[in-house]
Amino acid sequence: MNRMSIRLSAGLALMLVAAGAFAAQLPDFTQIVKKNAPAVVHVEAKYNGDHEVRRFRTQERAPQQLPPGVPEIFRHFFGQPMPRGEMKHTSIGSGFIISSDGYILTNDHVVDHADTVTVRLKDRRVLTAKVVGTDKPYDIALLKVDAKDLPTVTLGDSSSLQPGQWVLAIGSPFDFDYTVTQGIVSAVGRSFGNQDQIDVPFIQTDVPINRGNSGGPLFNLDGQVVGINSQIYSSTGGYMGVSFSIPINIAMDAVRQIKAKGYVSRGMIGVTIQQVDAQKAKALGLPTAAGALVQGVKSGSPADKAGLQVGDVIQAFNGTAVLNAQDLPPMVASTAPGTEVTLKVFHQGKSETVKVKLGEKARDEDSYSSISPDHTVSSSHPLGFSVENMTDEQRQELDIKKGQGVVISDVEGRQAMEAGLRPGFVVMMVGQHRVGSVKDFDKWTKGIKPGDTVMLLVRDSHGNSGFITITVPKRD
Repeated sequence: MNRMSIRLSAGLALMLVAAGAFAAQLPDFTQIVKKNAPAVVHVEAKYNGDHEVRRFRTQERAPQQLPPGVPEIFRHFFGQPMPRGEMKHTSIGSGFIISSDGYILTNDHVVDHADTVTVRLKDRRVLTAKVVGTDKPYDIALLKVDAKDLPTVTLGDSSSLQPGQWVLAIGSPFDFDYTVTQGIVSAVGRSFGNQDQIDVPFIQTDVPINRGNSGGPLFNLDGQVVGINSQIYSSTGGYMGVSFSIPINIAMDAVRQIKAKGYVSRGMIGVTIQQVDAQKAKALGLPTAAGALVQGVKSGSPADKAGLQVGDVIQAFNGTAVLNAQDLPPMVASTAPGTEVTLKVFHQGKSETVKVKLGEKARDEDSYSSISPDHTVSSSHPLGFSVENMTDEQRQELDIKKGQGVVISDVEGRQAMEAGLRPGFVVMMVGQHRVGSVKDFDKWTKGIKPGDTVMLLVRDSHGNSGFITITVPKRD
């Protein structure tokens, strides 16, 4: 054997050793699957004619308001489409047994408005399930079957999950029962703002899951359930590398409340919020573009009683930093009503500590909202629009109290138009100063100069309010 052959053989041997060492480090999921697969069930929900159209239409969800240029949409993954004549009557998903006496967890959207629900076990038994209770905001449904000594999963602690950890899913994608897929945790605490399930701090993974995986369990390497598979991020309706699961801690808190009182309570402070971008941070004097910008305070709410004001920025909740506006709703919602919490609030140029006693969020409304994507624009002269005092008729039509707001009469600047400003819109604030007349508006805009960024609170003709920013261009 010549020297070249020896070198090649040695290199190949090293490669094989390295490959073997790498393979040895990869997790073996077989024992997790053997132990837990019997506690995973196939869920089938059937509907009568009153609900079949509604269910079929909600299978393909309308596009959400995502950042500009992002074409994807969030979709719940209902089941594998059934043969023609059946598909409008049936929804298929997954679930898992949490107690030996027959309690089963799945997604609300799998069984919503179902007339009959059945579950199929790994031993091929088919059992009729009763819907004990559901919670739409968390997308949780608790089922009960009449059986004893059933196999159960082991529940884990979703708060201990970290990005990079291995996880696996067991479910029925496309009606292929007991399909096992694996991946890693991509992110934790992922929230969607004004998207679906605003109060859920999702576990984001790259585990391949598809239609029919809804309601199925997400396991860690200890064989414990840490999440319930709920949504995917897709432009096609199929898996594209990003999946979302409901943390099991959130789900089990909902289960306990459903069992105890039939519904789920959530904390509420009574504000509407939006994201702080670089231009808003500059206008507010914030050192970084972080926090939840208060764009509305509900009269008589805990926030109102605590003195929070429009234009404040919530920077922390009970010691936990609020980096994005979407971080706040899950923190508040998961805290029991009546709890006194501490908020760090940026107000009039400085940070303050505010105590707030949480109220209870109404079950038929959201406590938070965001507005459409922000625009930072410039104009050929300071702001590019003019205003006038509001008439009594305008105030009555827009439900605006006397002494609040000035109406935009004309928009001259091209960039002001691009920002979305239109005649008839109402300017409620300039910076953190309330505006009730043209005199007020002139006072707070008088010192504006090229290079300044001005933040405005604007209400449109439909009554929707939100902050926009305009940067006055510097002259050449």
